[in-house]
Amino acid sequence: MVGSVAGGRHKPGRTKLMAEINVTPMVDVMLVLLIVFMVAAPLLVSGVAVDLPETAAAPIQEAGEPLTVTIAEDGTIYVQDTPIEYENLVSHLEAIATAGYDQRILIRGDKDRAYGDVVRIMGRINAAGFRQIGLVTNPELLDGAN
Repeated sequence: MVGSVAGGRHKPGRTKLMAEINVTPMVDVMLVLLIVFMVAAPLLVSGVAVDLPETAAAPIQEAGEPLTVTIAEDGTIYVQDTPIEYENLVSHLEAIATAGYDQRILIRGDKDRAYGDVVRIMGRINAAGFRQIGLVTNPELLDGAN
C-alpha cells in the first residue's frame, strides 16, 4: 500500500494541519479598532452649546472635572448634560452634595440670557449648600479695535 494513509499518518508531501491560532489578523483588526476609537472619542464629547460672554478674567485652576450648571439661550437648565426643571434644581444638587461632592460649581450662562436669570440660578445653587460658585466665560479677544 504505497501512498495510502496507514495508522493515521499523512501522505508524503502534504502539510500537516496546524492546531494553532494565527494572531496576526487579530492584531491587525485590534489596531484598526484602536485607531477608529482614538479618532472617534474626541467627537463623542458632548455638552450643551452655549454662547458664553467674553471677559479678560484669568482661568480657574481646578483639580478634576468641576460640576457645571448651564443656562441655555432658551432658558433650559442643565446639570452637566442633564436637563433639570428649575423647581427640581435644589433637590438635585442636594443629592449630589450628599453623595460627597463638595468642590466648586461652575455656571455657564448664555450671553443672551438676562442677568437676573443667572443670578436666580446662582441663588438656587447657594440654597443647595454650595458656597464655591464660579462663572464660566470665554477669553476676551483683545485686538485693539475696541
